[in-house]
Amino acid sequence: MEKIVGVISGVLTSASMLPQFLKLIKKKNSKDVSLGMLAVIIAGVGGWIYYGILKNDLIIVFTNSFAFLVNILTMILAINYRKR
Repeated sequence: MEKIVGVISGVLTSASMLPQFLKLIKKKNSKDVSLGMLAVIIAGVGGWIYYGILKNDLIIVFTNSFAFLVNILTMILAINYRKR
C-alpha cells in the first residue's frame, strides 16, 4: 500500500504543471508565469531527485525526473514567449 500511495502522489505532483505547460503552448504568452516560482520548483524537484538517488528509491527518482523535465520545458517556453 505504501508504494501505491507513493506512486499516485508522485504522478499527481509531477503532473501538476502540465496544465500550465499546455496553456503556454496553446496561448504562446507567458506574461503571467512566474519565472521565480519555476526556478524554486526546479531546484526543489532537483533536490528530490538527489534524495531519491541517495535512498535508492526509483519511485521518487522517476516521478520527480518527469516533474523536472516538465518544469524545465515550461521555463524554456516562458522565457522564449517573453522575448516576443
